[in-house]
Amino acid sequence: MFITYLIITAILLAAELLYFRIADRFNIIDKPNERSSHKTVVLRGGGIIFAISMIVWGLTPFPSPTGEGCTVALLQYWTFLVGLVLIAGVSFYDDIHSLPDSVRLVAQFSAMGLMFWNLFWVQDSWFMFQDWYWQVMVVLLALIVFVGATNIINFMDGINGITAGYALAVLVPLLIVDGSGFRVQDSSVQSSILQGVQGFIEPSYLVVAIIGVLVFSLFNFRPRGKAKCFAGDVGSVGIAFIMLFAIGKLILSTNDITWLVLLVVYGVDGCCTIIHRIMLHENLGEAHRKHAFQLMANELGMSHVTVSLIYTVLQLAISFAMVYLIPNTAAWHWGYLTAVCLVLAGAYVVFMKKYYHLHEEYLKSLEK
Repeated sequence: MFITYLIITAILLAAELLYFRIADRFNIIDKPNERSSHKTVVLRGGGIIFAISMIVWGLTPFPSPTGEGCTVALLQYWTFLVGLVLIAGVSFYDDIHSLPDSVRLVAQFSAMGLMFWNLFWVQDSWFMFQDWYWQVMVVLLALIVFVGATNIINFMDGINGITAGYALAVLVPLLIVDGSGFRVQDSSVQSSILQGVQGFIEPSYLVVAIIGVLVFSLFNFRPRGKAKCFAGDVGSVGIAFIMLFAIGKLILSTNDITWLVLLVVYGVDGCCTIIHRIMLHENLGEAHRKHAFQLMANELGMSHVTVSLIYTVLQLAISFAMVYLIPNTAAWHWGYLTAVCLVLAGAYVVFMKKYYHLHEEYLKSLEK
């Protein structure tokens, strides 16, 4: 397996470097403006490597779960991969030529529908034994949550390293929960959660996704002004689709929706910022610099890498606490998720009350 992953790493690195030549040839770049957190021209769309990594995963023969020879994931996950290509392809086109919101939303809902075929109907879960009207309600609610989460993750892509760092903060705990990463040898201290949900997804899926993120990080997780490329919508939307699929499988395997805690830092920042902008009577479709991480990087002058690491480490700490410290009961899980949301939302409000005036001063300077 190590040799297989090494070959995949080489393929993805070569693919990223090839894309840079293509982007440079066709002038696929991101020019800074008054809403940007960068000051130089940077190649756009480097996050296309996330979708490419999953295509490579789907075509690579890995040992079958039954131990009988090798199989390719494309045979089982083709609807998920088609959905990924659809949503990444539309997002990549939007990176080059801006598309109406309606087109993007249709593509996102369609892609999520293809993902759900793998999640709900292929996977043998409690969902399959529910009445049809409950199935419809669950699917519609899940569609809204997943499309909303995709757009929040996309909105949060604004500084060097934050998309890659946060993706690792989600994928690594998922790999641990799957039981194929870190193991606690003493069964007396091993988390009951780890014992209960091992194997909810093929470990190769998570490992290859992590490899793709690490390859992208080589060219993006750098101090301000030194990034070779940005993820673009193709990257942020693509990695959102990849992470949500794995989280969806975990939720269905455990019948526990509180595993959305793996996205809680982005979720609270994104939702609080939307509420803040609604209170300011702003057009939510317009670009802005009002997220907490943007104020840190711009008005407070913190380095992009530092801010990205704050979000990454915070999400990792919250996720590891869920895995290793919180008892595996519904009451504890819901209590923990609720407490984390309240604490993060409170921190967001305090931060904005203290520093948002700096952003207002910045906006006034643009009007002069």
